Amino acid sequence: MNTPIPRGIVDKAKFESGLKNIGRASIREVVRLVGNIEAASGLKYVKMEMGVPGLPAARQGIEAQIAALNSGVASIYPSIEGIIELKREASRFAKLFLDTDIQPDGCVPTVGSMQGSLTAFMVNSRCRKDKTVTLFIDPGFPVQKQQHNVLGLEYKTFDVYNHRGEKLRAKLEEYLSEGNVHTIVYSNPNNPAWFCLTDKELRIIGELATKYDVIVLEDLAYFGMDFRSDYGKGGVPPYQPSVSHYTDHYMILFSGSKVFSYAGERIALMMISNKLYNRCFPDLKRFYSSDSFGHAAVYGALYAISSGTGHSVQYALTAMLKAVNDGNFNFLEEIKPYREKACTMKELFTRYGFRIVYDKDEDQPLADGFYFTISYPGFTGSELLEELLYYGISAITLDITGSERSEGLRACVSQTQPAQFPDLEIRLKAFQNDHANNKI
Repeated sequence: MNTPIPRGIVDKAKFESGLKNIGRASIREVVRLVGNIEAASGLKYVKMEMGVPGLPAARQGIEAQIAALNSGVASIYPSIEGIIELKREASRFAKLFLDTDIQPDGCVPTVGSMQGSLTAFMVNSRCRKDKTVTLFIDPGFPVQKQQHNVLGLEYKTFDVYNHRGEKLRAKLEEYLSEGNVHTIVYSNPNNPAWFCLTDKELRIIGELATKYDVIVLEDLAYFGMDFRSDYGKGGVPPYQPSVSHYTDHYMILFSGSKVFSYAGERIALMMISNKLYNRCFPDLKRFYSSDSFGHAAVYGALYAISSGTGHSVQYALTAMLKAVNDGNFNFLEEIKPYREKACTMKELFTRYGFRIVYDKDEDQPLADGFYFTISYPGFTGSELLEELLYYGISAITLDITGSERSEGLRACVSQTQPAQFPDLEIRLKAFQNDHANNKI
């Protein structure tokens, strides 16, 4: 069978990678494998495995960061809490685009959202001796579970696919009633499946979190990118849906990587609700100098991890948020090409026999955005990933995300350029022709 990428080259790269099961490989391991195949073959992949922004970084950030560097901040340690200008603009952004009041004290810059989640897990798991479990509403970002493994923390997980709407209440109660859950974690829009929890579902999460005294960690890395609604106008509805409207004990992760295409500078915000920031948990003194949650998070966990976030990039995020808050920068308009690419790519995949795995938000068709999920009849996710490598197409399996849909892959649209669409179609058509015996 002739394939777009010679099988011998792919097989050699797979062997040399040392990966026993490509389907269980991490995102970065797949990136490395594909890079090695491209180098050996001289052929370019349609790369859908990693969520790398495919758009230029926001100019407001670049200019502000250059100015900050020229002013000499590179030689000065930043405050661990963050520069005051950034904290104020972050608080203002939360009010304008979430309709949520978060005081500047609780808006803390982190080295990407991954540092924010690591900090949250280090503190939340130590607030109370009897609450030792993190509950993931999956599928989710695999590295957050890796963080638990590195820290030696316990977690439980369930795939929300069959528990949407009111059914979510019973499923959450099943875990929360055990009394040992300290944090509920989810992303919205979802990485990897791109479904969006509805306002009704967020209300359920918030109500049960309050009932069982659980902290909610809401990962908004793809803030506002459910393009079915316009969340880009500050101070007027609709606002980005958030659990912050339904409970007092929450943490929000806001990332500059996707909405501002500022991934390379690793800048994000950990936004802690006012009540949680000021709440005291006596058990925190087992590990930190203070039983105040906010103090433990900043001067306990963050101080130990990195002693603060890069100085100049804080000025970049400040400038981008200020431009958005002032109404001078419609950040969501800038990233709509992701929606357009997803629409085209999903149509191409389904035209040639693939199926969309996560396809609805309750009774609504899923939005087009940064990710989508695919399967092909007759293949498990691991088998499909390995086979697509011969056709110059890469992705990751849903297996590593906590999904129960083991037949599926996560596809990211960001690195695929419209000029590649004709080549993608040729490869998908070849794949379908070579697997004509699979039942559609």
